[in-house]
Amino acid sequence: MKPIHEQRLAWAITGSGHYLRECIDILNTLDQVDLFLSKAAAEILKQYGYEHNVGRVYQDKTASSVPVELFYHGAYHTVVVAPATSNTVAKMVYGISDNLVTNIFAQAGKCRVPSIVFACDTAPELESEAPREHMVKVYPRRIDLENMEKLKTFDDTTVAGDIPQLQAAIQTRLAWLRDSSS
Repeated sequence: MKPIHEQRLAWAITGSGHYLRECIDILNTLDQVDLFLSKAAAEILKQYGYEHNVGRVYQDKTASSVPVELFYHGAYHTVVVAPATSNTVAKMVYGISDNLVTNIFAQAGKCRVPSIVFACDTAPELESEAPREHMVKVYPRRIDLENMEKLKTFDDTTVAGDIPQLQAAIQTRLAWLRDSSS
């Protein structure tokens, strides 16, 4: 296991445009981050025209999600999945690990690496940014809201319901890491 000061934060993005800009803004303020993109995330970043300044980027291009082996070597202190689609949240809740992001979440849990998830579908009615800065109303299904609640019961998993909660969860985790390494 690597010492905390040598570990990095793993940030995974799924195929949601909901608060994608705000998540990228937070991501771009952090140091020592590796970015993991689902196939849909790689598409949606281009579609929305958002850019990140992360040096190490892993994309979902292998059937076995090869980058998850980094968790076995203690490369990461925290996983952030933001934004997380309802599809990704459902897979996380039911233990389905069939892509890079869901594999990272599963391996983080198996390696006892804390996770912070910003689930997109957090309220019965939301406004979401569509491509080209167009706002739309979305109405998450009951199953989406139930899955988010189930995810909150997972060990070592913090679920953020909005951007301020996401920011606070990340800052709290980073402060804990600083305090524990000194």
